[in-house]
Amino acid sequence: MEIHLWWLELDLPAKQWLRENVGAGTVPDHVLAAVLAAGGEVVGGTLTEREWGFIETQSEFVD
Repeated sequence: MEIHLWWLELDLPAKQWLRENVGAGTVPDHVLAAVLAAGGEVVGGTLTEREWGFIETQSEFVD
């Protein structure tokens, strides 16, 4: 599922962590669990380059 669809379902603490740690090579388990619960996918313990780009440039516009 595209990030712009699951981002709206993501809980606030996970959003804050992702915004503060854009591009992280690994994401904590509680954030990964929130991403999966919202409908996102995780590959290799982190997000894709495209998802990080969305978080960095557009995430606040869709909150």
